[in-house]
Amino acid sequence: MVEIKDLVKRYGDTLALDHLDLKVEEGEIFGLLGPNGSGKTTTIGCMLALLKYDRGDIRLFGQEMSPTAYDLKRQIGVVFQDVAVFDRLSVQENIDYFCGLYVPEKEKRRELVEEAIEATGLAEYRKKVPKKLSGGLLRRLNIACGIAHKPKLIILDEPTVAVDPQSRNRILEDIRALNKSGSTIIYTSHYMEEVEQICTRIAIIDHGRQVACGTSQELKEMIRTGETVTVEGVVLTKEQQQHIRSMPHVYELSYEQENLKIKYENSTGHLLPLLHYLEQEEISFANVYSALPTLNDVFLEITGKELRD
Repeated sequence: MVEIKDLVKRYGDTLALDHLDLKVEEGEIFGLLGPNGSGKTTTIGCMLALLKYDRGDIRLFGQEMSPTAYDLKRQIGVVFQDVAVFDRLSVQENIDYFCGLYVPEKEKRRELVEEAIEATGLAEYRKKVPKKLSGGLLRRLNIACGIAHKPKLIILDEPTVAVDPQSRNRILEDIRALNKSGSTIIYTSHYMEEVEQICTRIAIIDHGRQVACGTSQELKEMIRTGETVTVEGVVLTKEQQQHIRSMPHVYELSYEQENLKIKYENSTGHLLPLLHYLEQEEISFANVYSALPTLNDVFLEITGKELRD
């Protein structure tokens, strides 16, 4: 569906994309992650032929993408992070306008607009203007405007930013439904739980290069951390801390304000030996937790950065 090879883009002396390779298969919900300044937005701009690039090859639907490849562009729907609708038009009029950019036939467009309204749950709001909508409904209107023409490829850039949990869940359901109806989706978000929840594969880019790609589970298997154990309200001597640090598979230990955090390498089942040691030493504690690695752990270990909005 999308194939990017050896893509290079410079802004003056700044190398924004450094020989980037990226491949999105048909039918995927493909997560695109990266810290701020990693090249995500530039990648999308080049993919859509909105930006010129220095070298590389971009193919969509097996064909070369260019500024004049209008047949390809008609098959793409884009929903950017900033809501882009007309304040004086109603929900239905907005969707009809944007759909009309791709579908000139009124009868066909009427059907597509109605389908987009139903798909995004906006039926009871069709006559309202944007300023009368909540943040979540406004996001859904933004999505409806971008997908009404039934594109084969949909690019969603932070579609759930700054919305309430209920609206976020509805938007994620809409995205799954769009995917099931046949659309391939490229999805960017700063909400790791969303990406892990809906994406079939995930690519992490940093400094303009792809640094990891795979399913959520495959990415977790790439990192050192296999299990993290946290013990709260525990008082330890330096000797006891050192003993725990020397236990099998421990590679990182931190102890602050009577809270102990231990990271174990690529394995699980370390909680019982730790509890046995604490019992043996008659060391009391308040709470204990064991957690498997999350996508956020993967991102932080691979890039060394927190993913922030």
